[in-house]
Amino acid sequence: MNVQSVQPPEQVQAAFDDVNKASQDRERAISEGQAYANDVIPRAKGTAARLKEESEAYRARVVAQAQGDASRFRSVQGEYAKAPQVTRDRIYIETMQQIYANSTKVLVDARQGSNLLYLPLDKLMAQGQADSRGTQGASQPASGAGAPAPSQDSSGDNRSRESLRNRDRDSR
Repeated sequence: MNVQSVQPPEQVQAAFDDVNKASQDRERAISEGQAYANDVIPRAKGTAARLKEESEAYRARVVAQAQGDASRFRSVQGEYAKAPQVTRDRIYIETMQQIYANSTKVLVDARQGSNLLYLPLDKLMAQGQADSRGTQGASQPASGAGAPAPSQDSSGDNRSRESLRNRDRDSR
Protein backbone atom coordinates (compact mmCIF):
# COMPACT_ATOMS: atom_id res chain seq x y z
CA MET A 1 0.00 0.00 0.00
CA ASN A 2 1.35 3.38 -0.93
CA VAL A 3 0.97 5.98 1.81
CA GLN A 4 1.71 8.90 -0.50
CA SER A 5 -1.51 8.43 -2.49
CA VAL A 6 -3.62 8.97 0.63
CA GLN A 7 -4.52 12.53 1.57
CA PRO A 8 -4.03 12.93 5.34
CA PRO A 9 -6.29 15.13 7.39
CA GLU A 10 -5.12 18.70 7.89
CA GLN A 11 -4.35 18.18 11.58
CA VAL A 12 -1.68 15.53 10.79
CA GLN A 13 -0.42 17.02 7.50
CA ALA A 14 2.71 18.47 9.18
CA ALA A 15 3.59 15.14 10.79
CA PHE A 16 2.93 13.34 7.52
CA ASP A 17 5.31 15.75 5.71
CA ASP A 18 7.96 15.19 8.40
CA VAL A 19 7.73 11.42 7.90
CA ASN A 20 8.17 11.82 4.13
CA LYS A 21 11.10 14.23 4.60
CA ALA A 22 12.76 11.87 7.11
CA SER A 23 12.33 8.99 4.68
CA GLN A 24 13.95 11.02 1.89
CA ASP A 25 16.77 12.15 4.22
CA ARG A 26 17.40 8.52 5.18
CA GLU A 27 17.64 7.46 1.53
CA ARG A 28 19.94 10.40 0.74
CA ALA A 29 22.21 9.60 3.72
CA ILE A 30 22.40 5.94 2.68
CA SER A 31 23.31 6.85 -0.90
CA GLU A 32 25.94 9.40 0.28
CA GLY A 33 27.44 6.81 2.63
CA GLN A 34 27.54 4.24 -0.15
CA ALA A 35 29.22 6.75 -2.51
CA TYR A 36 31.79 7.60 0.18
CA ALA A 37 32.47 3.91 0.82
CA ASN A 38 32.83 3.30 -2.92
CA ASP A 39 35.45 6.06 -3.02
CA VAL A 40 37.41 5.33 0.16
CA ILE A 41 37.51 1.53 0.29
CA PRO A 42 39.25 0.96 -3.09
CA ARG A 43 41.77 3.71 -2.31
CA ALA A 44 42.50 2.17 1.10
CA LYS A 45 42.87 -1.29 -0.44
CA GLY A 46 45.28 0.12 -3.03
CA THR A 47 47.35 1.85 -0.37
CA ALA A 48 47.44 -1.33 1.71
CA ALA A 49 48.55 -3.38 -1.31
CA ARG A 50 51.28 -0.84 -2.14
CA LEU A 51 52.55 -0.82 1.45
CA LYS A 52 52.56 -4.60 1.51
CA GLU A 53 54.59 -4.76 -1.73
CA GLU A 54 57.04 -2.16 -0.43
CA SER A 55 57.51 -4.06 2.82
CA GLU A 56 58.10 -7.33 0.97
CA ALA A 57 60.65 -5.63 -1.29
CA TYR A 58 62.39 -4.15 1.76
CA ARG A 59 62.45 -7.55 3.46
CA ALA A 60 63.91 -9.17 0.35
CA ARG A 61 66.57 -6.45 0.05
CA VAL A 62 67.57 -6.69 3.71
CA VAL A 63 67.73 -10.49 3.62
CA ALA A 64 69.81 -10.45 0.42
CA GLN A 65 72.21 -7.89 1.87
CA ALA A 66 72.55 -9.87 5.10
CA GLN A 67 73.24 -13.05 3.14
CA GLY A 68 75.82 -11.22 1.02
CA ASP A 69 77.48 -9.77 4.11
CA ALA A 70 77.57 -13.19 5.76
CA SER A 71 79.06 -14.75 2.62
CA ARG A 72 81.71 -12.02 2.43
CA PHE A 73 82.50 -12.48 6.12
CA ARG A 74 82.94 -16.24 5.63
CA SER A 75 85.32 -15.67 2.72
CA VAL A 76 87.33 -13.06 4.68
CA GLN A 77 87.39 -15.38 7.68
CA GLY A 78 88.87 -18.16 5.53
CA GLU A 79 91.55 -15.82 4.19
CA TYR A 80 92.22 -14.51 7.69
CA ALA A 81 92.86 -18.04 8.92
CA LYS A 82 95.48 -18.47 6.18
CA ALA A 83 97.29 -15.12 6.61
CA PRO A 84 96.06 -12.95 9.48
CA GLN A 85 98.44 -9.98 9.09
CA VAL A 86 98.00 -9.69 5.32
CA THR A 87 94.22 -9.85 5.68
CA ARG A 88 94.25 -7.21 8.45
CA ASP A 89 96.37 -4.89 6.31
CA ARG A 90 94.15 -5.42 3.27
CA ILE A 91 90.98 -4.71 5.26
CA TYR A 92 92.57 -1.59 6.72
CA ILE A 93 93.64 -0.31 3.29
CA GLU A 94 90.20 -1.00 1.78
CA THR A 95 88.51 0.81 4.65
CA MET A 96 90.80 3.81 4.32
CA GLN A 97 90.12 3.94 0.57
CA GLN A 98 86.38 4.01 1.24
CA ILE A 99 86.74 6.73 3.85
CA TYR A 100 89.08 8.96 1.86
CA ALA A 101 87.16 8.53 -1.39
CA ASN A 102 84.54 10.98 -0.04
CA SER A 103 86.98 13.30 1.71
CA THR A 104 87.87 16.68 0.27
CA LYS A 105 90.26 17.77 3.02
CA VAL A 106 93.71 16.46 3.78
CA LEU A 107 95.67 16.92 6.99
CA VAL A 108 99.39 16.28 6.68
CA ASP A 109 101.39 15.69 9.84
CA ALA A 110 104.93 16.88 9.26
CA ARG A 111 106.60 14.83 11.99
CA GLN A 112 109.35 17.44 12.24
CA GLY A 113 108.33 20.02 14.83
CA SER A 114 104.76 18.67 15.03
CA ASN A 115 103.44 21.15 12.44
CA LEU A 116 100.10 20.19 11.03
CA LEU A 117 99.43 21.36 7.48
CA TYR A 118 95.82 21.70 6.38
CA LEU A 119 95.07 21.50 2.68
CA PRO A 120 91.51 22.69 1.91
CA LEU A 121 91.22 20.67 -1.28
CA ASP A 122 87.50 21.38 -1.60
CA LYS A 123 88.14 25.13 -1.68
CA LEU A 124 91.15 24.77 -3.96
CA MET A 125 89.20 22.60 -6.37
CA ALA A 126 86.26 25.03 -6.37
CA GLN A 127 88.64 27.92 -6.97
CA GLY A 128 90.32 25.95 -9.75
CA GLN A 129 86.97 25.25 -11.38
CA ALA A 130 85.98 28.92 -11.09
CA ASP A 131 89.34 29.95 -12.59
CA SER A 132 88.96 27.47 -15.45
CA ARG A 133 85.42 28.72 -16.15
CA GLY A 134 86.71 32.28 -16.24
CA THR A 135 89.61 31.43 -18.58
CA GLN A 136 87.87 29.08 -20.98
CA GLY A 137 88.25 31.57 -23.80
CA ALA A 138 91.89 32.32 -22.92
CA SER A 139 94.85 30.51 -24.38
CA GLN A 140 95.88 29.01 -21.02
CA PRO A 141 94.90 25.36 -20.56
CA ALA A 142 93.11 24.49 -17.34
CA SER A 143 95.05 22.46 -14.80
CA GLY A 144 94.16 18.77 -15.03
CA ALA A 145 94.68 18.03 -11.34
CA GLY A 146 91.77 20.17 -10.19
CA ALA A 147 94.13 22.69 -8.54
CA PRO A 148 94.12 26.32 -9.59
CA ALA A 149 96.21 27.07 -12.61
CA PRO A 150 99.45 28.89 -11.82
CA SER A 151 99.12 32.61 -12.19
CA GLN A 152 101.19 34.52 -14.74
CA ASP A 153 100.94 37.57 -12.50
CA SER A 154 103.79 37.55 -9.98
CA SER A 155 101.82 39.67 -7.50
CA GLY A 156 99.02 37.07 -7.44
CA ASP A 157 101.57 34.34 -6.90
CA ASN A 158 103.07 36.30 -4.00
CA ARG A 159 99.62 36.78 -2.45
CA SER A 160 98.89 33.03 -2.48
CA ARG A 161 102.32 32.30 -0.95
CA GLU A 162 101.69 34.92 1.71
CA SER A 163 98.29 33.43 2.58
CA LEU A 164 99.90 29.98 2.91
CA ARG A 165 102.57 31.45 5.21
CA ASN A 166 99.87 33.11 7.34
CA ARG A 167 97.94 29.87 7.54
CA ASP A 168 101.12 28.03 8.54
CA ARG A 169 101.82 30.64 11.26
CA ASP A 170 98.25 30.38 12.53
CA SER A 171 98.49 26.62 12.87
CA ARG A 172 101.58 26.91 15.09
